[in-house]
Amino acid sequence: MAPVVLVPPAAFAVHQLRYLLAFGANAGAELDRTGHSYLHSVVPWIVLLIAVALGGFLVALGRAFRGQRSLSRYTISFTGLWLVCSAALVAIYACQELLEGALATGHPPGLEGVFGYGGWWSVPAAVCIGLVLAAVFHGARWVLAEVAERRSRATVRRQVPSVAPRRPRPPLVPLPAPLASGWSGRGPPS
Repeated sequence: MAPVVLVPPAAFAVHQLRYLLAFGANAGAELDRTGHSYLHSVVPWIVLLIAVALGGFLVALGRAFRGQRSLSRYTISFTGLWLVCSAALVAIYACQELLEGALATGHPPGLEGVFGYGGWWSVPAAVCIGLVLAAVFHGARWVLAEVAERRSRATVRRQVPSVAPRRPRPPLVPLPAPLASGWSGRGPPS
């Protein structure tokens, strides 16, 4: 669940970075002019999603410290994950801009609203944010797997008995006192 909740903040970052790259210092004015003023109310929810993702990672890290694996061992490669993240972010951006073109006042409709007016900057922005997202996903998976592996090895090491078993001690048998049984070896004093 934690990886899923990081996608909306990444999509928001792509959207904002695209406008910053296309319009520079005038990005805020352009966002307001084209009907993007609603995005300011989204920021607290994005912070909440990041906190949920961090909490999910901490729960998984706690499981890993107990030696439990919460993730499978086999995953997509880092490059494949980067490509998937980048393509998903471009698709999310395109859908968002198409909806804004249909619903927001002042936003150009259709593909002109998606890739016109510097919208092509969304592709390099998505590639950069996709790289960061893939690094976070891959790094978190690596950390959790490494911690779980080390803890399970330490637990197995503690549970395995030593290689050479100890010899049992001979039973403690009390020996009789030499004088009590008449084995003193000499007679009484004269």
